[in-house]
Amino acid sequence: MGSSESNRLVFQETDEAGNSTATYIYSGDTTKRASFGRVDVVASSPSTSPWSTKPLIGSLSDVFLPSGFPHSVSDDYLPYQIFDSLQAFCSSIAGLLSSRAVLQGVGVGNADASPTSALLLHILQDISGRIATILFAHRVGTALEPECKTYRLAADVFNDIAMIMDCLSPMVPAGMMRVTILSTAGVLRALCGVAGGSSKASLSAHFARWGNLAELNAKDSSQETVISLFGMLVGSVVISHITSFTTTWIALLLLLALHLSMNYAAVRAVQMTSLNRQRANITFSALLDSDTSLEDALSLSSTSTVDPNSKPTNGSQLTIFTPADIARHERIFHRGEALQWTTHSSTSTSTSTSTEYLGSAQIGLSLSSFFGTSANSTRSTIPVQQLTALFSNETYLLFLTPSSSPSSAKRKWHASILLKKGCTTPDQLKAWTHALLAARVLVLMHSSKETQTKIERGRSKERGRSKRGRKESPDATDLSSSSDIFTVLDVLERTLSCLNAESRFGDYLVRLRDVGWNLDIAALETRGRRRVSI
Repeated sequence: MGSSESNRLVFQETDEAGNSTATYIYSGDTTKRASFGRVDVVASSPSTSPWSTKPLIGSLSDVFLPSGFPHSVSDDYLPYQIFDSLQAFCSSIAGLLSSRAVLQGVGVGNADASPTSALLLHILQDISGRIATILFAHRVGTALEPECKTYRLAADVFNDIAMIMDCLSPMVPAGMMRVTILSTAGVLRALCGVAGGSSKASLSAHFARWGNLAELNAKDSSQETVISLFGMLVGSVVISHITSFTTTWIALLLLLALHLSMNYAAVRAVQMTSLNRQRANITFSALLDSDTSLEDALSLSSTSTVDPNSKPTNGSQLTIFTPADIARHERIFHRGEALQWTTHSSTSTSTSTSTEYLGSAQIGLSLSSFFGTSANSTRSTIPVQQLTALFSNETYLLFLTPSSSPSSAKRKWHASILLKKGCTTPDQLKAWTHALLAARVLVLMHSSKETQTKIERGRSKERGRSKRGRKESPDATDLSSSSDIFTVLDVLERTLSCLNAESRFGDYLVRLRDVGWNLDIAALETRGRRRVSI
C-alpha cells in the first residue's frame, strides 16, 4: 500500500434497507497535526441517461411507500396494496353514482323539495349510524382483530349494499319508505366504518416489521388519497355520460362486482402469522394427522391405552404448514366456533384437501356457561371434581358434550374450555388442540361403533335371529347419555397424556415458530375474556 493510499478514508453511506447510496473518499496528509484534505463523492448507482426514470420512480416510492421498502414490511404487503388500490378506484366511481341517486332522492332539481326535510333526513341517518356504530363495536369488538380478514371483506360488503340502497331510493315514493331505505344505508355505512377501520389497523400492524406502524398508516392514506382523486376524475366523466336508468345500474353492478373481487383478492393475499380458530384447526389437524405416534390416541377402541413414554414422530415427517400455506387453504367467511379436521393427501400430480366438521367449541367461558347453570339452578351437569383433578397441572379445564343425538349418522360434539388465571397464549393453543383431538377421537369411536353395529346386525340375520330379541355386545351399542361422561373423561385423559408425552405439544410449538408463526398473539377468543382460579 502506497503512502497516497494510506492517507485515504472511505465512508460508505446506506439507506434504511442497507442499500448503498453513495461513497465518500477523503484524501489528506496525515503527517501533519492539523490538515485539510479533499472529499470525492462517488454515487453508487449513477444514472446512465439524463432521461432515466429511476430518479422519478425512487421519488414516488419515497412518497407513497414506507421507508426501507420492501424490507420494512412483510412480503404480502405489496400484493395487498395493489388489489386494495384497485378496489378503492372502483369504489370511488360507484360512490359517485350512488351520491347522485341520493341527491335525486332528497329532491335536488325538484322545486317542491324542502331543504329542511333534506337536513332532517341527514340528521336521522347520522343518528341511526352512530347508534349502530356503538352497538356493533360492543357486539363484535373482541372479534375484529382475530378475524380481521373476515371483517375487512365484510366491511366492503356492507358498503356496497349501502350504495345499492342509495340508488334504489329515488324509485321509492317519498315518505317513510324512502326514509327507511336511506337510514338503513346509513347504518350499513357506519358498520363499514367500524369493521373496515379496525380490521385495517390489525392488517397494518401485521405488515409493519420495523415498528413503523404510524408511517405505514400515513403512507396508506396518501395512496388512498391519490387513488380516490384519480377515481373521482374518471368518475366525473363516467357520470356525465351515464344518465339512463339501465346504463346506471349496469355500470353500478359492474363496478361493485369488480370492487368485491379486488377486495377478495386483497384479503386472500394476506398471510397472517397469528393462529385464530380456523388457522389453528387447519394447522394442528395436519400436525396431529401426520404424527403416527398418536395412533393409540386415535384408536377406535375406548379400552386402548397410551404409552406415556411414546416418542413423537420425527420432525421431518410432520406436516408443518407455513402462514403462506394456510393462506391458500383458509376461507374468508367461515364458522367462527367450528371444530374442523382437515385432511391433506398428496399425489405426484395434485394435492387434495377434505374437511370434516366435528362440532363446535367455546374458549374463555364464564363459570355459569361452563357448568351449565342458570340464575335459578346450581346443579352442574358435568363431573367437576374429576375434571379438576385431571387438569390440576394445566391452565385450563376442558369438557365435551354431544351436540347431536346418538342415533345420528355422524355425531357432533361441543367443547367447553375454561381458562385459569395465568393462562398464556401457548396454553390457549394447547387447550384448543386438546379439544380438537378429543372431538376427533370421539367422532371416530362413534363411527366405529356404528360400523360394528351394522356388522353384528348382519350376522344376526344370517343366524336367523330376530332384530328385537338379539342382545348386542357393549362395544356395538351407541354411546348412550349415561355412558357419555365416562367415555369423554377417558378420552380426555388419554389425549392429554399423548400431548404431554415427551413434551410433544411443546415440540409442536417450537416447529411452528421456526416456520414463521407468531405464537405470542392471542387470537382464539372472540368474546369477553373470563379467567378463574381454583
